[in-house]
Amino acid sequence: MNLSLEHITRPAITSTEKPNALFLFHGYGSNENDLFSFASELPEDLFIISVRAPIAMPPNGNAWYTIHWDGPDGKFNDTEESIAARDLIANFVKEATEAYNLNPNTISLLGFSQGCILSLAVALSYPKLAKNIIGLSGYIDPEMLLPGYETADFSSLNIFVSHGTVDQVIPVEWAKKTPSFLAKIGIETTLKTYPVGHGVAPQNFYDFKEWLIARV
Repeated sequence: MNLSLEHITRPAITSTEKPNALFLFHGYGSNENDLFSFASELPEDLFIISVRAPIAMPPNGNAWYTIHWDGPDGKFNDTEESIAARDLIANFVKEATEAYNLNPNTISLLGFSQGCILSLAVALSYPKLAKNIIGLSGYIDPEMLLPGYETADFSSLNIFVSHGTVDQVIPVEWAKKTPSFLAKIGIETTLKTYPVGHGVAPQNFYDFKEWLIARV
């Protein structure tokens, strides 16, 4: 289907009129095929949509926004591009939900690295858009959040966050700030850590899969 972002899908295998949906958002330099490898191991009642970021990084990669590797602290996000990407994702989720006749009340977002940062930004900026957020190997960047987000109603939002303890790309210390940040706005979660680098350990997959099944 021709929508605003390139994507691939695995329709729900167990047919329902308005299936629950899981949107996948890859990391910097990757593409929609990366996280889609999870699809065959995820519940059959989920309609899975894996989305390609809009900025091409030849030969086969893509990015959601530019990272300035020579910026302060070694790297920093292009705020203008990242906010645009946040809203691009939010609009695509609405667009795809309608186009594929998905249940708008049970939308789940899963993001890895840059996709995680944006999934969290989308959820905290537009908390009614999705019910469940799985954030892998990322963190919250307050500059990406919609002004005034603190006053929103987050009561229906569930968030799972995890990180590798020896992540060489995004330090685990950045991710450790997430639970306390969320607690201040009434969202309770714990950071689950695994003895890996910038990737998803098998136990990490099983843990978020179990968490998701309990909430959709």
